[in-house]
Amino acid sequence: MKTYNIFTNEADFLPNGKADFLLASSVTRTCEIEGITQAGIPGMISLTPTLDAEFIVNERVYSLGELAETPTGVPTPAIITRAVHNLSPFSTVEILDLGVSKTPQNSTCHHFGIEPSDSIALGAKIDAKTIFQKGFNAGENYELKGNYLILAESTPSGTTTAAAAISALGYDCRDKFSSSFCHVPNNIRDETINKALSFINDEMSNFEKLSHVSDNMLLFCAGFIMSASRRFHIVLGGGTQMAACLLIADKLREDVLMRVKHENITLATTSWVAKDKNSDIAHILSLLSYKPHAVYTTFSFEKTSIPILKKYDEGEAKEGVGAGAALGYAYANKVNNEKLLDSIEYILYSM
Repeated sequence: MKTYNIFTNEADFLPNGKADFLLASSVTRTCEIEGITQAGIPGMISLTPTLDAEFIVNERVYSLGELAETPTGVPTPAIITRAVHNLSPFSTVEILDLGVSKTPQNSTCHHFGIEPSDSIALGAKIDAKTIFQKGFNAGENYELKGNYLILAESTPSGTTTAAAAISALGYDCRDKFSSSFCHVPNNIRDETINKALSFINDEMSNFEKLSHVSDNMLLFCAGFIMSASRRFHIVLGGGTQMAACLLIADKLREDVLMRVKHENITLATTSWVAKDKNSDIAHILSLLSYKPHAVYTTFSFEKTSIPILKKYDEGEAKEGVGAGAALGYAYANKVNNEKLLDSIEYILYSM
């Protein structure tokens, strides 16, 4: 395991010390479009954010009898994040309910009166400015327990809504977003994005456009980082979805007369995303008005005794539930690949 800069591939690192861990759990009904995502159990994908939240907090799930996994049996990246927490505990692990289908049980949840958003293929029907403002207020009021904050997400089909949102804002990079699939289902994704973009026009404001084509996680987190980055360091745990949060916040700076304090922000992802041949997170980040600090951490399941985990190395799942940031946090706290692999396998064998 080692952490590298996304742009230079030179050795890099996360901040020192303990991190708070916040999981932004959110459902967009876009995930109900058949074949668009495999981030969860078929027919129950909207439960994935709830199950991920319960698992990273409790190391077990309550809202279903099993962990979220892909149709091929690959378990959620929450196993990585939880294993890291077992080896080098976060200061706190808390959940942001940004519209889930079922409230996570036995978890510290922050509620904001947000309901799941509609499919972008039908018009998301979000009050984007209100959701952004709720995130902004939460970022202003969050009380840091550790040295810095990891802000992660669990939003099935969120790479599709992220690509649509960024396209609506005028960026040409819709084919650069990753997927939980090894091979991105581009036909389904493109059709969905085209339907979403049909709801907007050039006369609309940025917030009006985002009300039709985005999701609650993108908007809330964009607002959160804009205010919170002025007070402490934030590590965005995720891949192209979190890159989209940065682009949205950057685009909205003239609308709200403020911008993120980018010196206090790091994006941290997995090497599976950073090296994905079907997406390009470095290109997405290069569209920002500033040069962001962005890293990835290497980790391999090559020596696992659980064969299904090797599919991560083959390109399935890739990221989610803050796995990349958790890996970077583990490396910064002297956890190596072998020790973390043992911890992950122990979790799965114990279930």
